[in-house]
Amino acid sequence: MARKPAAPKLPSPTEDIENQIFILRGKRVMLDTDLARLYDVATKRLNEQVRRNPERFPEDFAFQPTDQELRDLKSQFATSSASAHGGRRKPPLVFTEHGALMAAAVLNSTRAVEVSVYVVRAFVKLRELAAAHKILTDKLNELEHKATGHDQAIAELINAIRQLMTPPDPKQRRSIGYAPWEEGR
Repeated sequence: MARKPAAPKLPSPTEDIENQIFILRGKRVMLDTDLARLYDVATKRLNEQVRRNPERFPEDFAFQPTDQELRDLKSQFATSSASAHGGRRKPPLVFTEHGALMAAAVLNSTRAVEVSVYVVRAFVKLRELAAAHKILTDKLNELEHKATGHDQAIAELINAIRQLMTPPDPKQRRSIGYAPWEEGR
Protein backbone atom coordinates (compact mmCIF):
# COMPACT_ATOMS: atom_id res chain seq x y z
CA MET A 1 0.00 0.00 0.00
CA ALA A 2 1.51 3.33 -1.09
CA ARG A 3 1.77 6.09 1.45
CA LYS A 4 0.26 9.47 0.78
CA PRO A 5 3.00 12.14 0.71
CA ALA A 6 3.06 14.37 3.75
CA ALA A 7 1.80 17.90 3.34
CA PRO A 8 4.54 20.53 3.25
CA LYS A 9 5.44 21.89 6.67
CA LEU A 10 3.98 25.19 7.73
CA PRO A 11 6.58 27.90 7.98
CA SER A 12 8.45 28.03 11.24
CA PRO A 13 8.43 31.35 13.03
CA THR A 14 7.54 34.55 11.30
CA GLU A 15 11.28 35.35 10.94
CA ASP A 16 11.39 33.09 7.88
CA ILE A 17 8.60 35.10 6.28
CA GLU A 18 10.01 38.44 7.46
CA ASN A 19 13.14 37.74 5.41
CA GLN A 20 10.97 37.57 2.30
CA ILE A 21 9.39 41.00 2.85
CA PHE A 22 10.96 43.98 1.09
CA ILE A 23 10.30 47.71 0.91
CA LEU A 24 9.09 48.97 -2.47
CA ARG A 25 7.34 52.30 -3.13
CA GLY A 26 7.37 52.87 0.61
CA LYS A 27 5.33 49.69 1.22
CA ARG A 28 6.28 46.31 2.59
CA VAL A 29 5.79 43.72 -0.14
CA MET A 30 6.41 40.07 -0.97
CA LEU A 31 7.33 38.64 -4.36
CA ASP A 32 4.83 36.38 -6.10
CA THR A 33 7.32 33.49 -6.12
CA ASP A 34 7.81 33.67 -2.35
CA LEU A 35 4.09 33.93 -1.68
CA ALA A 36 3.31 31.05 -4.04
CA ARG A 37 5.93 28.87 -2.33
CA LEU A 38 4.42 29.65 1.09
CA TYR A 39 0.91 28.93 -0.16
CA ASP A 40 2.16 25.75 -1.86
CA VAL A 41 0.93 26.65 -5.35
CA ALA A 42 2.73 27.34 -8.60
CA THR A 43 3.59 30.99 -9.19
CA LYS A 44 1.77 30.72 -12.49
CA ARG A 45 -1.43 29.67 -10.70
CA LEU A 46 -1.16 32.50 -8.17
CA ASN A 47 -0.70 35.10 -10.90
CA GLU A 48 -3.51 33.50 -12.91
CA GLN A 49 -5.90 34.01 -9.99
CA VAL A 50 -4.81 37.65 -9.70
CA ARG A 51 -5.53 38.22 -13.41
CA ARG A 52 -8.92 36.49 -13.12
CA ASN A 53 -9.90 38.66 -10.14
CA PRO A 54 -8.62 42.16 -10.97
CA GLU A 55 -11.30 43.85 -8.85
CA ARG A 56 -9.84 42.11 -5.78
CA PHE A 57 -6.29 43.34 -6.45
CA PRO A 58 -6.18 47.12 -6.76
CA GLU A 59 -2.77 48.79 -7.17
CA ASP A 60 -2.31 49.04 -3.38
CA PHE A 61 -2.72 45.23 -3.03
CA ALA A 62 -0.55 43.95 -5.91
CA PHE A 63 1.47 45.55 -8.69
CA GLN A 64 4.31 44.95 -11.12
CA PRO A 65 7.52 46.77 -10.27
CA THR A 66 9.19 49.00 -12.83
CA ASP A 67 12.53 47.96 -14.34
CA GLN A 68 14.38 50.29 -11.94
CA GLU A 69 12.45 48.93 -8.95
CA LEU A 70 13.35 45.40 -10.07
CA ARG A 71 17.04 46.32 -10.18
CA ASP A 72 16.74 47.83 -6.69
CA LEU A 73 14.96 44.72 -5.42
CA LYS A 74 17.63 42.47 -6.90
CA SER A 75 20.28 44.42 -5.03
CA GLN A 76 18.28 43.90 -1.80
CA PHE A 77 18.16 40.12 -2.14
CA ALA A 78 21.28 39.56 -4.26
CA THR A 79 19.77 37.73 -7.23
CA SER A 80 22.41 36.05 -9.32
CA SER A 81 20.37 35.73 -12.50
CA ALA A 82 21.55 37.78 -15.44
CA SER A 83 18.17 37.95 -17.19
CA ALA A 84 15.87 40.92 -16.74
CA HIS A 85 13.26 39.16 -14.60
CA GLY A 86 15.24 36.43 -12.85
CA GLY A 87 14.73 33.86 -15.62
CA ARG A 88 11.03 34.67 -16.07
CA ARG A 89 9.13 35.74 -19.15
CA LYS A 90 7.19 38.45 -17.32
CA PRO A 91 8.16 40.73 -14.47
CA PRO A 92 7.01 39.46 -11.07
CA LEU A 93 4.05 40.73 -9.15
CA VAL A 94 4.58 42.05 -5.65
CA PHE A 95 1.93 41.82 -2.96
CA THR A 96 1.33 44.11 0.00
CA GLU A 97 -0.01 42.66 3.25
CA HIS A 98 -3.60 43.11 2.03
CA GLY A 99 -2.75 41.59 -1.33
CA ALA A 100 -1.19 38.55 0.33
CA LEU A 101 -4.38 38.00 2.32
CA MET A 102 -6.55 38.48 -0.76
CA ALA A 103 -4.39 35.96 -2.63
CA ALA A 104 -5.05 33.40 0.11
CA ALA A 105 -8.77 34.08 -0.25
CA VAL A 106 -8.87 33.65 -4.04
CA LEU A 107 -6.69 30.54 -3.92
CA ASN A 108 -9.22 29.09 -1.49
CA SER A 109 -6.98 26.30 -0.23
CA THR A 110 -6.54 25.10 3.33
CA ARG A 111 -2.78 25.63 3.09
CA ALA A 112 -3.16 29.25 1.89
CA VAL A 113 -5.56 30.07 4.71
CA GLU A 114 -3.27 28.50 7.34
CA VAL A 115 -0.14 30.22 6.08
CA SER A 116 -1.83 33.60 5.61
CA VAL A 117 -1.97 33.87 9.42
CA TYR A 118 1.83 33.60 9.54
CA VAL A 119 2.18 36.12 6.72
CA VAL A 120 -0.01 38.65 8.56
CA ARG A 121 1.96 38.12 11.77
CA ALA A 122 5.22 38.81 9.90
CA PHE A 123 3.86 42.05 8.40
CA VAL A 124 2.49 43.12 11.81
CA LYS A 125 5.81 42.39 13.52
CA LEU A 126 7.69 44.50 10.98
CA ARG A 127 5.16 47.31 11.40
CA GLU A 128 5.62 47.16 15.20
CA LEU A 129 9.41 47.29 14.77
CA ALA A 130 9.06 50.36 12.54
CA ALA A 131 6.80 52.01 15.12
CA ALA A 132 9.29 51.26 17.89
CA HIS A 133 12.05 52.71 15.73
CA LYS A 134 10.01 55.91 15.25
CA ILE A 135 9.34 56.18 18.98
CA LEU A 136 13.05 55.77 19.71
CA THR A 137 13.88 58.41 17.08
CA ASP A 138 11.33 60.82 18.61
CA LYS A 139 12.77 60.26 22.10
CA LEU A 140 16.29 60.85 20.79
CA ASN A 141 15.14 64.09 19.16
CA GLU A 142 13.60 65.18 22.47
CA LEU A 143 16.76 64.27 24.38
CA GLU A 144 18.91 66.06 21.82
CA HIS A 145 16.76 69.18 22.13
CA LYS A 146 17.14 69.11 25.93
CA ALA A 147 20.89 68.44 25.74
CA THR A 148 21.70 71.19 23.22
CA GLY A 149 24.07 73.63 24.82
CA HIS A 150 24.28 71.64 28.06
CA ASP A 151 26.57 68.80 27.36
CA GLN A 152 28.53 68.05 24.19
CA ALA A 153 29.13 64.43 25.26
CA ILE A 154 25.39 63.69 25.34
CA ALA A 155 24.98 65.18 21.86
CA GLU A 156 27.82 62.97 20.57
CA LEU A 157 26.21 59.92 22.17
CA ILE A 158 22.90 60.71 20.47
CA ASN A 159 24.67 61.03 17.12
CA ALA A 160 26.41 57.68 17.66
CA ILE A 161 23.06 56.00 18.42
CA ARG A 162 21.56 57.53 15.26
CA GLN A 163 24.41 56.09 13.20
CA LEU A 164 23.77 52.65 14.68
CA MET A 165 20.06 52.94 13.84
CA THR A 166 20.73 53.76 10.18
CA PRO A 167 20.57 50.60 8.06
CA PRO A 168 23.70 49.86 6.04
CA ASP A 169 23.65 50.73 2.34
CA PRO A 170 23.54 47.42 0.40
CA LYS A 171 25.66 49.00 -2.35
CA GLN A 172 28.48 49.61 0.15
CA ARG A 173 28.78 45.97 1.24
CA ARG A 174 32.14 44.34 0.76
CA SER A 175 32.40 41.00 -0.95
CA ILE A 176 33.06 37.94 1.18
CA GLY A 177 36.34 36.09 0.77
CA TYR A 178 39.84 37.00 -0.27
CA ALA A 179 39.97 39.96 -2.65
CA PRO A 180 43.59 40.76 -3.56
CA TRP A 181 42.50 43.96 -5.31
CA GLU A 182 41.18 45.26 -1.95
CA GLU A 183 44.32 44.67 0.13
CA GLY A 184 44.89 48.37 0.76
CA ARG A 185 41.60 48.69 2.67
